[in-house]
Formats: sequence, C-alpha cells, structure tokens
Amino acid sequence: MDSDGLVIVYTGGGKGKTTAALGIALRAAGYGKKICMIQFIKGSWHYGEADSYKRLMPEFEILAAGEGFVGIIDDKSPREDHVRAAAEAARMSSERIKSGRYDIIILDEINYAVNLGLITANDVLGLIKSRPPGTDLILTGNHATDEVIEAADLVTEMREVKHPFKRGIKARKGIDF
Repeated sequence: MDSDGLVIVYTGGGKGKTTAALGIALRAAGYGKKICMIQFIKGSWHYGEADSYKRLMPEFEILAAGEGFVGIIDDKSPREDHVRAAAEAARMSSERIKSGRYDIIILDEINYAVNLGLITANDVLGLIKSRPPGTDLILTGNHATDEVIEAADLVTEMREVKHPFKRGIKARKGIDF
C-alpha cells in the first residue's frame, strides 16, 4: 500500500456520484487492486454495473444489500425491511473494511441511507475510523452530513446544471443504469 488511504465523498444533487466511484474502481482494477462496492440502496432493480463488475473479477466485487429505492416508484417494502437491509449493509461494510483484504471499499449511496434515517451519521463515522492503514474508502450519495464531510480527505459535490429528464427523456441503459 502506498499511503494511509483516503476518504473520498461524492455527494450533491447532480448525476454521477456512483459513476465517479466506478471510474476509480475501473482504474484501480487495472493496477490489480482489490475493490469491494457495497450498495446500500440498490437492490432488486437491474443496473449495468451488476453485470460488468464480473468482467473485472477477482479484483472487483459488488454486493447489493439494499431493498431498492425507499418510498418511491414501485417500493412496496415496509420501512423496517429497508432499515434491516441498511443495518446488514453496514455490518457487511464493517466486516470487509476490517478484513484488510481490499485496497478500496465503496459504500454506494450510504449518504442517502443516513438522510433517510436507515443508519446514523455515527455509524458512518465508525466505518471511517475502523479502516486499516492503506485502505481507501469512497462514500457516495446526496446529503453527506457535515460530520462525514469533515472526516473526508476529498469531497466533490455534483451539481445539476442540465438533465435530459426535464425534457421528458427517460433513463437509458448504459448511461443511467
């Protein structure tokens, strides 16, 4: 390992937070680094990364731990199921962070999980503090808390300037999911 590791946060209302994290994963896999992404919200929906990461195995693995988007679109899961899934995602995250097996761990949409009250900011801070030297930790999702931003080494806020959805263009395979 070449550093003490960084805490990187991609937040904000614009598109591209998970995509930025996946870009780092793609780059790191090219150097033979081990990456694990744990998805806190995504669950039953199909996303391209759910298939493409397999092409980067064994360096890259993704664990979809969520129950899907909470309270929107076709969510029929009781809130308790979402809370339980987020707690399990946090447990899996802790286990993988402490294992020392990974160079990079991506906690995808963890900031949303906090904002939705599925886990706490203190849970996230505990995950940050538990990482071994040399492990980079990437946290994605809008609404990063002030405490998480303070604990981070790099924070990028995505800001929407223009989005095709506002012109009636639906999400597209390969671009949006």
